[in-house]
Amino acid sequence: MDRDKFVDMVNDKLKLIRNEYDFTQDRMAEIIGISKKTLVQIEKGRSSLGWTGAVAVCTIFKDSEILQMIFGGDTQDIILSIAFENYDKNYENTMGGKVWWRDVEINGNYRIQQNIISNHYRILDGDDRRISSSFDIEYINKRMKELLGDE
Repeated sequence: MDRDKFVDMVNDKLKLIRNEYDFTQDRMAEIIGISKKTLVQIEKGRSSLGWTGAVAVCTIFKDSEILQMIFGGDTQDIILSIAFENYDKNYENTMGGKVWWRDVEINGNYRIQQNIISNHYRILDGDDRRISSSFDIEYINKRMKELLGDE
């Protein structure tokens, strides 16, 4: 997934997110910091939130069931993976992949998981803390070897 795909997915679901929270167009536009006219154009597919707007929507509405369904859980992981290409050392607790993740590899105290919706990867430690995330499996495999002391 790249920035354009991410932005397109948020653009396509913006009206559903607004309806999920039962906001008027005026209120939604105010919350995300755009004009109502721009919001209407985005909802009609004639304009775009852009990267910054899509990130803002995902941050503000991080608990949206719509966003969780289209991205497979928390969007922060995806945003950071896209923004930094490969993201390391945030060490945040996760739920261990109970819903949106499948184990790809388990080695020692670490495991590689892949999101079943977005297909991005992450490495979790034995306490289910996120060590690294990326869309690049080669990068994840390299990080796993580093963590295991194989390099």
